[in-house]
Amino acid sequence: MKFKDIAVLSSVILIVAMLVIPFPTWLLSLLIITNISLALLVLLTSMNMQEPLQFSIFPSLLLLLTLFRLGLNVSTTRSILSKGDAGGVVETFGTFVVGGNVLVGLVVFFILIIIQFIVITKGAERVSEVAARFTLDAMPGKQMSIDADLNAGMISDHEARERRDKVSRESDFYGAMDGASKFVKGDAIAGIIIVLINLLFGIIIGMLQQGLPVGEAALKYSMLTVGDGIVSQIPALLISTATGIVVTRAASDGNLGTDIVGQLFAYPKLLYIAAATIFLLGLTTPINDILTIPIAASLAIGGYVLSRVPSGTEEELLMNTDETEADEMKSPESVINLLNVDAIEFEFGYGLIPLADVNQGGDLLDRIVMIRRQLALELGIVIPVVRIRDNIQLEPNAYRLKIKGNEMARGELLLDHYLAMSPGGEDFIEGIDTIEPSFGLPAKWITEEVKEQAEIFGYTVVDPPSVVSTHITEVLKTNAYELLGRQETKQLIDHVQESYPILVEEVTPNPLSVGEVQKVLAKLLKESVSIRNLPIIFETLADYGKMSTDTDLLAEYVRQALARQITNQYADESTTLKVITVSGKIEKLIADSVQQTEHGNYLSMDPGDSQAILEAAAAQIEQQSLMQQVPILLCSPAVRMYVRQLTERYFPQVPVLSYNELEANVEVQSTGVVNLE
Repeated sequence: MKFKDIAVLSSVILIVAMLVIPFPTWLLSLLIITNISLALLVLLTSMNMQEPLQFSIFPSLLLLLTLFRLGLNVSTTRSILSKGDAGGVVETFGTFVVGGNVLVGLVVFFILIIIQFIVITKGAERVSEVAARFTLDAMPGKQMSIDADLNAGMISDHEARERRDKVSRESDFYGAMDGASKFVKGDAIAGIIIVLINLLFGIIIGMLQQGLPVGEAALKYSMLTVGDGIVSQIPALLISTATGIVVTRAASDGNLGTDIVGQLFAYPKLLYIAAATIFLLGLTTPINDILTIPIAASLAIGGYVLSRVPSGTEEELLMNTDETEADEMKSPESVINLLNVDAIEFEFGYGLIPLADVNQGGDLLDRIVMIRRQLALELGIVIPVVRIRDNIQLEPNAYRLKIKGNEMARGELLLDHYLAMSPGGEDFIEGIDTIEPSFGLPAKWITEEVKEQAEIFGYTVVDPPSVVSTHITEVLKTNAYELLGRQETKQLIDHVQESYPILVEEVTPNPLSVGEVQKVLAKLLKESVSIRNLPIIFETLADYGKMSTDTDLLAEYVRQALARQITNQYADESTTLKVITVSGKIEKLIADSVQQTEHGNYLSMDPGDSQAILEAAAAQIEQQSLMQQVPILLCSPAVRMYVRQLTERYFPQVPVLSYNELEANVEVQSTGVVNLE
């Protein structure tokens, strides 16, 4: 076993021995001086560190030093009460330090207690608690940042492991500091109790066992008690201060002394203002000028000296500018900007440049502005700015739409043609066969000469800018839920808070976080339910968020609260809504297949049963489509979200409604039933 290990183990054994074995007074004096030295060393170390993890042993060290100090308190109390003596150090603090005045000593002791307990300890405890909470909350984000840097090639596997280890150690450190700060608080309370015990029982022992008069016993034991209290509270105060420094210390390139000097005197001109203020204070008040003038002069001289330092530094910086820029270009951080991904990108080949060039009559930019306005009115979401750029890697007439860096749609335009779609599927005109990109309908590219003839035959004729703008609109509608992140959700919350502050306070940050609100809104958008009516949505979340934080369940409650909106969305002006109902047999089968876990409920159905249900639904949906009716599935509220989960992959455009989402004044007409044979 190494010497360091033996030394630490011996110290712990010594602490235990102090609790049960009477020590001679000379040894107590030696241990008291050692205690003060260790406390001072800890304070200096905490001031010299650049980040808290450089002193990661501090929580454990704090516990050991607190136990050591309490062990000394027990030993000195035993010595005071049994021998009437606690060594030269305690006697010196009781006579010399406080001038032999017991009342002065008690006042000094209680002031130290107040400073430690109310000011330093309480503040450090609160900072430790908050730091631990925020450090733990920030862990997932830091881990994701490390993974992103690793995937981008900015750091190596070894560096990633080191950073992950640092994040883990940081969370452990602040968690340990949160608990260790409680030891400091308890130590302060114990110091008060020990002083009262020494004072009370010392007088009793002096009178009853040693036969001293009341005054002499009170003087003798009060002096020893005060000395013992002060000699133990000074290192306790140093340790408490060190605790406050550690938990409030932010990572920097220098230690505490360097940062204080560098930041406090960062603005030399302010020293002139301070100097003038002190000088005027001496002139206009009875304060002695001999006190104020030297201080004002020192501040003015300091401001003059410091104001001359940056000139040389600036010249140095200018001389090294080129080198710095060159180093930055070579450094891994120079590629950080390449990681930025535009929310929406529209790229096109060089043949479609006239589409976006205003000088050539292109109005694509104006159309996209109108699309953003339209989606804000229809869906209640502010679509991010669309980045438009040409891409020579694409075919001349091709275009593609990307969302968060991923291609979501692609198409091709003929700028000198029109897109014609036949109403009945029969061809009466000549043209280039194609597929309409927004809805996948068969169509033809026709020339200007054929346009009038196509309109006579009932074709729907659309110009290329309208084709691409419709395509962009439909893609953004379908994928609007992907564009709603936490940052966008926070902006919506802030917008609602301007008019409904009390409502927002009841929803977030408690009981629901911004992320949970975002998930609920995204689930609504994914099923084409507008979130524009945010007050009703937040009213529902305020009512049910206290009972459950299951975002799937909360989304169902919100859908029911938006029943009138959903009814109008699908029933339009008609009072009759034609739907495909789900049979009770299938609903029971789905309900029986729902698995409940502590993380939420999910559908776990036999593959054969799910395939049979999908085939039955596909048959009914196809029949509705042949009748030129929009297929809508209708089921009970208890299984609606599970029916949607089952069908969304195969029929993403088919809405699934529940009975509670339809208004009573709408007549529901079942045109088909999804049932198992």
